[in-house]
Amino acid sequence: MNKRSLFVLLTLIVAASMALSACGPAATQAPVATEAPVMTEAPTEAPVATEPPMPAIGSPEHPIKVLFVPSVDANIITTGGDVMAKALNEATGLTFEVVVPTSYAATIEEMCASPADTMAFIPGLGYALASQLCGVDVSFKAVRYGYPVYWAEYIVARDSKYQSLADLGGAKWGYGDQGSTSGYMVPTVELAAAGVTPGEQVQTGGHNQTVTAVYNGEVDFGTVFYSVPLNPDGKSVFSYDDYLAGKITDLAQYEIPAESIPNCAPDAEGKKLLCDGYRIMDARANIRTEAPDVAQKVRILAISQAIPNDTLAFGPDFPADVRSQIEKALVDFAATEAWGTSIGSADFYGWSGIMPATDAEYDMVRAMVAATGYQAPK
Repeated sequence: MNKRSLFVLLTLIVAASMALSACGPAATQAPVATEAPVMTEAPTEAPVATEPPMPAIGSPEHPIKVLFVPSVDANIITTGGDVMAKALNEATGLTFEVVVPTSYAATIEEMCASPADTMAFIPGLGYALASQLCGVDVSFKAVRYGYPVYWAEYIVARDSKYQSLADLGGAKWGYGDQGSTSGYMVPTVELAAAGVTPGEQVQTGGHNQTVTAVYNGEVDFGTVFYSVPLNPDGKSVFSYDDYLAGKITDLAQYEIPAESIPNCAPDAEGKKLLCDGYRIMDARANIRTEAPDVAQKVRILAISQAIPNDTLAFGPDFPADVRSQIEKALVDFAATEAWGTSIGSADFYGWSGIMPATDAEYDMVRAMVAATGYQAPK
């Protein structure tokens, strides 16, 4: 083969090789992206954990808390409170738990912290504070011997020189606690309104201690609660209707007859302070056993304006239908003898009955809170 023929042959081989390369896959080209396959069903989401539903209020798993302020012995409250809880359970089918918080402030705190399942028997001051703090709402007020109100009384030694509030300027004042409506707040407002500035002030720790301080001559005057005395028939010496009608205008009408006072003494069981059949019901009677002659040694100087009685109030979010059941059951329970072994007992709170109450009735207490700058202890 000559050179020309060899050159032609090589040229044909190269051309054929290039043609074959152009027809085959390129080794250096990146693979072409393809679309993801179309989903025919939505992806399944992971199950979300859910909390079990809250048991119904009033069920055994979620009892209604009945709060009682610790103003008397806790064992008495618990025993009497259980009587009430049983009666309410039988009437409504609801479950109740008796709770005695450690203080008035703790009672308010519990109501605000558990707004949907608490009800409380709480004094007017505590109610006024709780209603402002978180919207606690009143249903009933206590009735004691026909009265839905009570009073503060100013007491002095029977042989003291003091004859009216005006005489108390500079006098040494004993009171139980600054959180007491009758013991401190009402007298503070009334003394200021009368232009009377007491002298030294002594915080005694309670109503009983205040009476004792006056009895022992440790203070010139004291302020404690007043309740209307009973006559020998067991009825109040004046009626609430007479009081509202303005018929009780003389201080002597608030006290037992003067001729019976020398005969005052505890009864045989030591449970009552009796004077010829009349019964003293104010704070003086509380020290009858340690000071049997307290009525002969301590007299009433003056009586304050009327103060609305203690309350039964409900938490701000308490279910209305459940509340209505309880209210009806309480009215029915108050008409039974068992009431007297519960909150109606003199050793418990001494509620002889209940009466509907309105929030506006406690505006006077709120005014006293504002006037004194009182704040519930933490």
